[in-house]
Amino acid sequence: MIYPDSLNKSIEYLKKFQGIGDKSAERMALSMLDMPIEDVENLSKYLLDARKSLGKCNRCNSLTDNEICNICKLSDDGLRDVNTICVLEDYKSVFAFEKSGKYNGTYHVLGGLISPVDGVGPDDINISSLIKRVDSLSNPEIIIALRPSLEGETTTLYIKKIFENKNVSISRLSYGIPMGVELDYLDELTLINALNDRKKIS
Repeated sequence: MIYPDSLNKSIEYLKKFQGIGDKSAERMALSMLDMPIEDVENLSKYLLDARKSLGKCNRCNSLTDNEICNICKLSDDGLRDVNTICVLEDYKSVFAFEKSGKYNGTYHVLGGLISPVDGVGPDDINISSLIKRVDSLSNPEIIIALRPSLEGETTTLYIKKIFENKNVSISRLSYGIPMGVELDYLDELTLINALNDRKKIS
């Protein structure tokens, strides 16, 4: 590579970020050279602080720097609908819903999807705590918002089977979402429409 060794190393590490290729990593590394040294130091500090301090919410499994995330705290204060739980694959999808500003329930992050081919079963994802949460509610609704894929469908059917003999309303996002797409890549309007047009699973 034509760049000095220290710059090459910066580029290689930037490429470890999801969605960052060779060209983007080069532009970011070169832009860093034009930044004040204080900004570069702050960037490295904030990245390190985030990596060390962020973890999983003890209730919903979303991202937080406390034991309970801000959304679960709001539900404790009566500012979110505790009886409505949106089930998601990962915490990135939580942020996608929150950016829309149109959902006022809570979330439950599975941390993966059932995939027998990959050796991922129901016990490998965060389903048992979902059952406990739903059982503690008086009139629960589960909104399944998993990506449309074989793994997403398998997980959806498994969750449906768990609650089919209980007084739980289960719905899923409408099928306006392209097959296999990650929810955090959807534009806000598409996500809002899919949420508003959700279908009850019979």
